[in-house]
Amino acid sequence: MSQPPRRSDVSTRLPETVVDPVEPEDVGEVWTLMRAAFVDEAQFFGDPFILPLTESQGQVRQQLDRGAILLKATHGSRIVGTVRGVAQDATFLVSRLAVAPDRRQRGVGRKLMEELEWRVRDQYPRVASLASFVAPVCDARRALYRGLGYSEVSTERAADHLSLVQMRKSLPSA
Repeated sequence: MSQPPRRSDVSTRLPETVVDPVEPEDVGEVWTLMRAAFVDEAQFFGDPFILPLTESQGQVRQQLDRGAILLKATHGSRIVGTVRGVAQDATFLVSRLAVAPDRRQRGVGRKLMEELEWRVRDQYPRVASLASFVAPVCDARRALYRGLGYSEVSTERAADHLSLVQMRKSLPSA
């Protein structure tokens, strides 16, 4: 008689996380995911008005329409992560890296960032560095960036109760 599959065998057959560009029809789900992903940060600072929580669906759509790179990570049919960014002179500004709270610490953020970097290299050959701003209390996010080759270059006060660490990574010239 055959043994029933072990739990670990079943979980390895689940769909893999896939990273693709955000499509216009994804904007609502991306916006909802962002809100869910950043609520813990807002609670920590006691500020429900941090930028990721005050941005509207229309503003997310405008980013897409203006040519920003917006990526989504899907697991099956569910969007579980997102990141975006825009080129500004020789720097590509990464923002809104968000992973669904129940999907954190599973490589989703790393996969999004690696795909974003590949697309930046392909679409913006004159970009010399990537930069992002992270709250100093976000140890996991800072560790992710450090693991991807970013360095902490400065700390800037964004509000009386909030400082942000600028993380930067140089890209080799084309």
